[in-house]
Amino acid sequence: MYRFYIDEEQHTGDEAVVTGEDVNHIRNVLRLTEGDRIVLCNGQNVDHLSVITDMSNKNEIRCRVLESRASESELPVRIVLYQGLPKKDKMELIIQKCVELGVSEIVPITMKRCIVKIEDEKSEAKKNARWSEISRAAAKQSGRGVIPEIGKVMSFKEALKRAVNEDPDFLLVPYENAEGILSLKNFAKRLKASLSENGKRTVSVFIGPEGGFDESEVEEAKKAGAETVSLGKRILRTETAGFTTAAILMYETENY
Repeated sequence: MYRFYIDEEQHTGDEAVVTGEDVNHIRNVLRLTEGDRIVLCNGQNVDHLSVITDMSNKNEIRCRVLESRASESELPVRIVLYQGLPKKDKMELIIQKCVELGVSEIVPITMKRCIVKIEDEKSEAKKNARWSEISRAAAKQSGRGVIPEIGKVMSFKEALKRAVNEDPDFLLVPYENAEGILSLKNFAKRLKASLSENGKRTVSVFIGPEGGFDESEVEEAKKAGAETVSLGKRILRTETAGFTTAAILMYETENY
């Protein structure tokens, strides 16, 4: 069944209205008609099973909501990815794939070994808007119940402080020099036990840029309560490290 996002303001009682670019997609691409059923998601983990009732207005499509229920596509764990800014368009790939894998929020961060530098506020706002659109498209494609937020660029210190204050459940630092310590798979087993006892938990994951973590950053994270984990015996690119972490956590917790 085709799926579209609406703002909750577009849903009143048992009626919902689709507007914007989705109107053209429904009419002229999918060629749906009155009586066809679609899913309207509010982007906040609620799906409205709906039937199209009125397509007479070229700027909107009116629907009747048949049933509202929690989305079934979200993980039992909330993953926040703090991603060291990579070069060129790698951030777009990271956002797309990590959204598909179930990450709840992505926060770009500046670190000592980042090659990319923060630009002026106007350029950064434009870039963030582009990243947010990629997140929305990836969420729609993969049937997500939420549209993961793309945070504003912040420093490593700011990100670490935020993770400690707002999402203190688990802080992870996948680190290439973490040989002989806890593997991510073993951490995931501990996470599942915590989910069973305490319900939904948050895992804040810090990924270094192309140059990796500076040792001082790792030590700072440890002092804040972060755990360093190993992703295996190979050194992964910054984008691969994020994918791997998200994929393992998704696989291990999906049906815990």
